[in-house]
Amino acid sequence: MIIKFFKYQGTGNDFILIDNRQLGLAHNMQTVFEKWCDRRFGIGADGLIFLENADGCDFRMVYFNSDGRQSSMCGNGGRCVVRFAKDLGIIGDETRFVATDGHHEAKIIGEIIELHMQDVSGVETTEGDFYLNTGSPHYVRYRKSGIEEMNLVDEARAIRYNNRFKAEGTNVNIVQDMGSHLEVRTYERGVEDETYSCGTGVTAVALVNHICSASNRNYFQKIHTPGGNLEVRFHKNNDQTYSNVWLCGPATYVFEGEIALD
Repeated sequence: MIIKFFKYQGTGNDFILIDNRQLGLAHNMQTVFEKWCDRRFGIGADGLIFLENADGCDFRMVYFNSDGRQSSMCGNGGRCVVRFAKDLGIIGDETRFVATDGHHEAKIIGEIIELHMQDVSGVETTEGDFYLNTGSPHYVRYRKSGIEEMNLVDEARAIRYNNRFKAEGTNVNIVQDMGSHLEVRTYERGVEDETYSCGTGVTAVALVNHICSASNRNYFQKIHTPGGNLEVRFHKNNDQTYSNVWLCGPATYVFEGEIALD
């Protein structure tokens, strides 16, 4: 069986996308999906996304990490699947779709995809660091300097594989405040390495930075990752929850091809 695939990327976070509305590919092919995502023996990607039919909205997003396992919400993947749906002619410049964490709205403004994320509550502090769920679990740690030179993988793995997180895993974000923006590097579970960008990760970082801000009035955050620039908008409620959270940035087509499914 020959499968047509498409590659998209959002600030360097790259994904294989497959229109699964008619194909009906099963979700339990971990070994196959892992091979497709392998950068030496497959197509190469940080993850795989199926676009599928869904009642009551335009489509369903099903996301798999590069280890082939179905996973939680991916913000950059969500922006890429919106661009994919637009290119397929399924949607116009606005859409409503469903993912593992519920329904999302999105807007297409030129090259920018604005993705409405889920409300966030329960930000936990631990020894000066932070832990929260923005559709996926994220650990946030600040550094005063040296973010570009640091050994991110070793530091992040010590957190991801500690006694608390080793079973389910967590993504780890290291942040440096540059004044005009936040510099962010992210280690992603499932990929088990640094990625160029992580949408749910920068969302977590923006909310944590608001908590740490002296004025606590900034509801708009510019963030730079190794893969490019993103923006996060949000509103803080009186009950310490965050709503109307939007992740904004580019998502672009890279290439397409065919691969055999044995």
